[in-house]
Amino acid sequence: MSLTYRIKELADKKKVTFAEIERNTGISNGQIRRWDTSSPKIENIQKVADYFDVSTDYLLGRSEIPTITDVTQEENLSSQIMFRMNTDGLSENEVDELKDEVDRFLRFRRSEIERERELKQDDKA
Repeated sequence: MSLTYRIKELADKKKVTFAEIERNTGISNGQIRRWDTSSPKIENIQKVADYFDVSTDYLLGRSEIPTITDVTQEENLSSQIMFRMNTDGLSENEVDELKDEVDRFLRFRRSEIERERELKQDDKA
């Protein structure tokens, strides 16, 4: 999926035009359409990503997940899992080790899921 196609999808959802995006982000008039045939400046990609509140990886087609993973979300999930686990009888150090292990597992599984999505996308192309 091309960069401009991804931006077009986001623009359609937000009901804005490329011209409006360019005006609101300070990008030169007509630049986004030219990104199909020329390389955009990194700062312009970042401006568009910020405008839509998505990651640059999502815009560039490197990820199917629009938003940047918020570390605090993973920590909250980890804390919720820990809360539901019975940690009675464990020392504070052992609970911390267990929490770290849960965090590592969640990050690993997320990366595996993202890689599986990318493989599926490659198979469809």
